[in-house]
Amino acid sequence: MLDTLIEWDQWLFHIINYDWHNGFMDAIMPYWREKRIWIPLYLIIGGFALYRYRLKGLYFILAAALTIAIADPVSSQLIKKNVQRDRPCREASLQKEVKLLIHCGGGYSFTSSHATNHFAIGVFLFLTIGRLFRSWRWLFLLWAASIAFGQVYVGVHYPLDVIAGGLVGALIGWLVYLLYKNLKSLRVNEFWSAGQAENIA
Repeated sequence: MLDTLIEWDQWLFHIINYDWHNGFMDAIMPYWREKRIWIPLYLIIGGFALYRYRLKGLYFILAAALTIAIADPVSSQLIKKNVQRDRPCREASLQKEVKLLIHCGGGYSFTSSHATNHFAIGVFLFLTIGRLFRSWRWLFLLWAASIAFGQVYVGVHYPLDVIAGGLVGALIGWLVYLLYKNLKSLRVNEFWSAGQAENIA
């Protein structure tokens, strides 16, 4: 069962990392999946929250930061160090097939911390501030998924790494959201009044 799953995982990795390669994606993906390139987005969201909600905006920012503070060590310290799966770019049997577009990195592969972190914050934003933008809130999830895809495309993770990381991150984002939602004296109530018509839990 496990062997079959690994075979399918490597097969899908080959399709994404090798068969789907093209010049445009090769130029974009190494930067798209880079954490620092999204700092302006975080500053815009944080600035909007502070400007519009003042102190409660600060609490919202702290809750968002909490999702990363939990998600990153869960992936990088708890899961990776126990599973100890090598990255595809360090797998001897794949050396001639992997199209590596960035530095391979020295850590383990499962789960992808990029996927865990971005799905954690993506789900949290989708469930909170995303309520203010209704039709656009799905972009938070698409954004997280595109970064997870990028990790496979550049050759540093298997598909299963980012799928599992995404699920773990989504769970963490949802749990932090539940905590934030129930702290009624700290939360931004407008998030829930804006979403009542859509009956989002």
